[in-house]
Formats: sequence, C-alpha cells, structure tokens
Amino acid sequence: MKYNDPVKNRIKRIEGQIKGILRMMEEEKDCKDLVGQMSAARNALDRAIGVVVSENLEVCIRNQIENGESTEQFIQEAVNLLVKSR
Repeated sequence: MKYNDPVKNRIKRIEGQIKGILRMMEEEKDCKDLVGQMSAARNALDRAIGVVVSENLEVCIRNQIENGESTEQFIQEAVNLLVKSR
C-alpha cells in the first residue's frame, strides 16, 4: 500500500513529539508535564493507526467490489487491527 504525504506527516509530527519528550527527560522536567506529552503522543499515534487502517480498508473494499468478491474478510481484519492496537 502507498502511504500518502498527510499520513507520513502525521508520523513525522509524532516523531517530533517523542524527541520533545526525550528532551524533557534530559532537562528533568516535571513528571506531570512529561506524562501529558507522552499521552498526547500516544493519542496522536492512535489516530494515525485509525487513518492507516481506514485508508487501507477503503482500498481493499473497492478492489473486492470491483472483482465481485466478498468484503467481509477485510472488514474483520480491519476491526482486528484496531482492537489489537488498543
């Protein structure tokens, strides 16, 4: 699957957040601030997972419909991926 620039940019922003968290650790910032940033990075990653799964599901379903095949397997796989990511 090809990943478009907006999805890649999401990951790059998360990478920046993680680097910021490491910098905060090196600067011995307050635990509350650190956990807040870690939570924000985790939430951003969760949203990125949702985007990747949904875009992939859309492509797979379109292909299956064009080929006259069932889409049930791909829907179940997408649900499993989302459940597993939690």
